[in-house]
Amino acid sequence: MRHKLKQFLLVICLFLFLLVVVGGGLHLNPTGALLAAATGTPLIVHVFNRWSRRPGIQDWHTASESSRRTLIAGMNESCTLESKDIVRQ
Repeated sequence: MRHKLKQFLLVICLFLFLLVVVGGGLHLNPTGALLAAATGTPLIVHVFNRWSRRPGIQDWHTASESSRRTLIAGMNESCTLESKDIVRQ
């Protein structure tokens, strides 16, 4: 019950976010902003659900500690390499 309520409230927040940001950013009239938010919300939810269910994406809760360390080490290494490139330039 709490999970469904949480999902519903997140969708409402996404709708309101799109209503304000898209409507204000594109200077739409209220009807256009409402239409954009009403069509964009299900689209974003659908894309996120498809992306999160792809094979090969690990959840942080199920990932092993060693894979977390590898991921963090890889991120640190790439940041270091980018820093060296910037310094060289």
